[in-house]
Order: sequence, then C-alpha cells, then structure tokens
Amino acid sequence: MKKAILLLVLIFSYTVCFADSSELSKQATAFYSDNNQVRTMDLILQINEKDRTGQDWLLLGNVMADSLRMEDAVYMYQKAIEKDKKCYRAYYNLGNYYYERGKYEEAMNNYVKASKIQNENPYIYYNMGCINLKQGDLNKAKTNFNKAIMFNSKVPEFHYNLAYVYKQLKKDKMAQTYLDNYNKLTENQ
Repeated sequence: MKKAILLLVLIFSYTVCFADSSELSKQATAFYSDNNQVRTMDLILQINEKDRTGQDWLLLGNVMADSLRMEDAVYMYQKAIEKDKKCYRAYYNLGNYYYERGKYEEAMNNYVKASKIQNENPYIYYNMGCINLKQGDLNKAKTNFNKAIMFNSKVPEFHYNLAYVYKQLKKDKMAQTYLDNYNKLTENQ
C-alpha cells in the first residue's frame, strides 16, 4: 500500500512540475507578445534548463536580440535547435544574425534549413533572394523572390527586388510589371 501511495505522489508531483513548466512557457509567450521582455525572461528562467522547450529557448534568444545581446541570442537560438530540430524560427533568426554581419554562406545555410521545415514562409525566400542578389546570382534571386511573392504577394519590397532582378537580366517588360505591382502596393499603404 505504501508503494502505491508513494508512486501516486511521485506521478502527481511529476505532473504538477510538468504543468508548471508548460504554464510558465504559455505565460512567457503571452508576455513576449505584449513586449514585456523582463517578465518573459523571469518566467522562462524559472523553468529548469533541462525542461525548457525549443520555444522557450527561442524566446530567450529573442529577448537577448531585442536587448542587443546578440552573442547571447545566438547561443539561445542554438539551444532552441538542440532541443527542437524543427524550430525553424531559430534557424531563421540565426540566418538574420549572419546576414546582418555579411556572413552570407552561414546565413544561407540557416535559411535553407528553415525553408525545409517551414517551406511557405515568404520572408525566408526573400532573404535568400537578397543574398543571391548580393552574390550576383540573378537567376537564384529571381527564383527566391518569385517564391516569396507566391506565398505573399502583398509585400511591396518583394516586387521591387524582383523588378530590379529582371532589369539586371535585361527583361525590361517583366521588370516594369513588377515595378507597377510595387507602385500599386505602395499606393494602398
């Protein structure tokens, strides 16, 4: 009888701890959505490190990035990926980190990983297109900008950059089409 009671107590304790971690994660996400980074950090730091989810690490990374503590943010994004290999936002944020520092190969590697997990995110393809453009690969840039537009045709910059690519490719008619799209979209904003 004592063993059964002890087992029930252990199961209940484990469930309560798990629920507490889960509830802390939910609250932290809500506070982050409200731009309350201090409370977000406080809540996640209450979760035992081994119990943190990829999303928890991602939020910590975002808080660090928002505080311009980029080296810490990179560490947190890497922890998010260790915890959850499908955490595409961590790959995407790492891609942005490397892109901003001119490390285009590292940025591209992370964007590609993100696109394999979340293949309908237009900003991943847009950023990949920007790297292709900087590296002079107009055909890949064209492909990636087209993918970005396919998933979200309402972002003016997608059309503008594609117009630029077509202009560089000496396809003036296509360039004008996307420039017209850009102008229409900016008029409506």
